[in-house]
Amino acid sequence: MTRFIVAPQWQGSSSARAMQLVDGAEAIAGDLPRASTTLLDPPAEAGDAQGTRVQRHSALVRMRERIEEAVRASDEPAIVVGGDCGVALGAVSAIAGDDLAVVWIDAHPDLNTPGSSPSGAFAGMALRAIAGEGEALLRLEPGIAPSRLVLVATRAWDPEEEAFVVAHGITVIRADELASPDTLADAVAATGATRAHVHVDLDALDPADIGGIAQAVPFGARTTEVVASIRRLRERLPLAGATLTEFAPSSPAAAVDDLGTILRVIGALA
Repeated sequence: MTRFIVAPQWQGSSSARAMQLVDGAEAIAGDLPRASTTLLDPPAEAGDAQGTRVQRHSALVRMRERIEEAVRASDEPAIVVGGDCGVALGAVSAIAGDDLAVVWIDAHPDLNTPGSSPSGAFAGMALRAIAGEGEALLRLEPGIAPSRLVLVATRAWDPEEEAFVVAHGITVIRADELASPDTLADAVAATGATRAHVHVDLDALDPADIGGIAQAVPFGARTTEVVASIRRLRERLPLAGATLTEFAPSSPAAAVDDLGTILRVIGALA
């Protein structure tokens, strides 16, 4: 049985709507099976950079530890519901190994370093941290090899992120390539991994499919194709875990409008 861990972290976001990530996580939690759902309390304080170039560093470190502990509490796979993309670090840290691929379905690659990030927001560094680079308390050691990273529907790049992808030959699947559900499964199988963690930032979806996104990016993936691609991947490889993040509804009523789409994605992951 799939477990759900709801981690309403907002401290990794640079958005003016960051606090609405808490509302989004709680809205999703309300539609999850209560018996298999754990709700984590985020640190009450915003957090301090602690001399680093990562905003709210102290709060992010504490939340990473809480997420790791919750995921490791059982051998059953867990879907961690954020909050911002930074929750993926703790989720992947708890299950990491050299047989794991990380599928990053996100409009943004989140491959900045603390030095290259224009905002200092950890959400934009999350995948680079999973690859083993960044501040000592906010990175995976050893990191997931770039050859086992697969980016999907990514379309908003910073120069450092593009350079990292080119330098390491990381696989990037465009949104329109998901028309064939085999594309993703084939790409992950080609990494040689025997397990996968799938991360879904809801801004990967086309804005026509979802409204509660703080930083919507046009020309995204269609929900039906993302769902079909994840299901096909699961036919080929077991999912060791998953994350779903960045739901920031403008109001409780607006949250209801998007929950059907979100639950379809969660259903594919579960």
